[in-house]
Amino acid sequence: MTKKEAKQRIEKLKKLINYHRYLYHVLDRQEISPEALDSLKKELFDLEQKFPDLITPDSPTQRVGGKPLKKFKKVRHPAPMLSFNDAFTEEDMRDWLERVKKLLNPEEEKKIDFYCEVKFDGLAIELIYKKGILEVGSTRGDGLIGEDVTQNLKTIEAIPLKLRDFEEVKKDLEKEGLKRIISKLKDLKIDKGRKIEIVVRGEALMTKKEFERINKERQKQGFPPYANPRNVAAGSIRQLDPKVTASRHLDFYAYDLISDLGQETHEEEHKILRILGFKIHPHNQYCRTLEEVFEFHKYWQRHRRSLPFEIDGIVVIINNNQIFEKLGVIGKAPRGAIAYKFPLKQATTKVKDIIVQVGRTGAVTPVAVMEPVRVGGVTISRATLHNEDEIKKLELKIGDTVIVGRAGDVIPQIIKVLPELRTGKERNFRMPDHCPSCGAKLVKPKGEVVWRCPNPDCFARKRRWFYHFVSKGAFDIVGLGPKVIDQLLDENLINDPADLYQLEEGDLIPLERFAEKSAENLVNSIQSRRRITLPRLIYALGIRNVGEETAQVLADRFANLEKLQKADIEELEEIPDIGPVVAESIYKWFREKRNQEFLKKLLKEIEIIPEKRGPQPLKGKVFVLTGTLDSMSREVAKEKIHQLGGKVTSSLSKNVDYVVVGHDPGSKYEKAQKLGLKIIHEKEFLNLIKISK
Repeated sequence: MTKKEAKQRIEKLKKLINYHRYLYHVLDRQEISPEALDSLKKELFDLEQKFPDLITPDSPTQRVGGKPLKKFKKVRHPAPMLSFNDAFTEEDMRDWLERVKKLLNPEEEKKIDFYCEVKFDGLAIELIYKKGILEVGSTRGDGLIGEDVTQNLKTIEAIPLKLRDFEEVKKDLEKEGLKRIISKLKDLKIDKGRKIEIVVRGEALMTKKEFERINKERQKQGFPPYANPRNVAAGSIRQLDPKVTASRHLDFYAYDLISDLGQETHEEEHKILRILGFKIHPHNQYCRTLEEVFEFHKYWQRHRRSLPFEIDGIVVIINNNQIFEKLGVIGKAPRGAIAYKFPLKQATTKVKDIIVQVGRTGAVTPVAVMEPVRVGGVTISRATLHNEDEIKKLELKIGDTVIVGRAGDVIPQIIKVLPELRTGKERNFRMPDHCPSCGAKLVKPKGEVVWRCPNPDCFARKRRWFYHFVSKGAFDIVGLGPKVIDQLLDENLINDPADLYQLEEGDLIPLERFAEKSAENLVNSIQSRRRITLPRLIYALGIRNVGEETAQVLADRFANLEKLQKADIEELEEIPDIGPVVAESIYKWFREKRNQEFLKKLLKEIEIIPEKRGPQPLKGKVFVLTGTLDSMSREVAKEKIHQLGGKVTSSLSKNVDYVVVGHDPGSKYEKAQKLGLKIIHEKEFLNLIKISK
């Protein structure tokens, strides 16, 4: 990117970020997610680091928050309330540490250690105590001037109205080995009438339980639910009537001591705050090395759901206060601290191109090719656009900047286009008239929105069918990935999946990347998958509209393949969860001559085995699995549930009996809570299916 292009991009980013920050910080509402805004800020920060002479005083990276609301008296902070720059990866963290080290001498480098805190998703506030009594409580505002919300903050039980008695404080300081602090605190004794100020900062927040309670009340009153606890907490603090704030039952955690009481490390600040009577988060942790910081981050990424409130990462601070002060401030962020965020659920990137892919059923799907971006801990560069209508709905053009997320925390998805960042070079997408693989003229069946390749011999369709056939939910042939399948098809070694079972080691050795041992391993892997249950076989056939759940329903209803082959449309439509469209797909598949011939050929190679069914204690129970389990894969968990008579679905509804939640469950967890469904964690699930880790 040239300097001229960077300048244009920076100006557009600044304008867009300032708009969304004003909505979020001043008006307490939002049009895009905080994760997407973080991603825009990170792009701006990176560009400014690359072209530092383009940094201007009005850049969002040089300021915090928005303008103070006029309904409260303005308060000037004794020292600026700073924010943090963001890191999202271990590489970002190492880069930060390298930047820090360049500003220190060798002796100071040796003294670097860290203090880590969970990063609250609430509202930053400042408390000023004079003669031990809370005098002023204020919001961050623009970092220099905030809003006086003292009366509202006094309603929060976790905020002390009076600091602890000096004698109690003195005794606890001595226990902690902090005797040097005592002389500074003697002035806290109210009877001496001294004017020492204690300035403390922390986070006002709302617990998830209280958030659910408030939303239930709103829904009963016919109002829409609030979007997230952070917005409710911010709105509660800014109420003119303290009684409204009191009714919201907010919480508070202290994390910063601004007054100089002789503290030498940030860890000591937390100890002093606790001794003075402030609530400190118990899981904050001292870390000697960056590797220990990474472990702390990984732990809370896995266990964040166990906390009573929302967090979006951790804060990492240079523990030594002398070094921290020497590092100073860059823009409006301290160099000696950084917010190490959890993987973004949403991020921004650019669409480089839109291509089309042909699926196993002939569906031609547009796919966005994007600049690689990390979302949910993985790097993605492509996102399905489903169909032509979806592109029109998004108003997407090639070259657009977009917000991308992962639907169901798995599938990359473009959520929103940001037309404000267009340069005029963007191009419209045009759907092709012919199949990009075989050249057949595309058709759009009546009543459908998807264009399809009608050629059953289309190479692209065949390739996708193979990918599906060997996938985990089907035959699950280990080692037979897309690249190997492509090689086998290119060399004409296979024509349909039944041919896989005729492969010999000598057929594979001539292929690129194959040696005797790897050829032997693949042949053995294929041969080990000759036996399969009926639900897996039905799914593997690749019948249009038949997924794993429908395959299980069909297997339960017909018990054997012969009965399913003979079923008419009326019989299929009578089955719950199978409508006319699905029934017609199944009926037609088994009536096509080429499918009948393939099935006859396949059945000579494989054996259909009964499902392992013992007692059926979960019969009639419906499960949804979300997140990662420690003790087993999701596929194994599904099989366990099926063996015990239960049903697994991917859709949340009132008909679901259990939502099994693992690590990082994502949006389904929140939706299950809103629906009031029974949520169980891994330990409860293991007890339910009566197995041990």
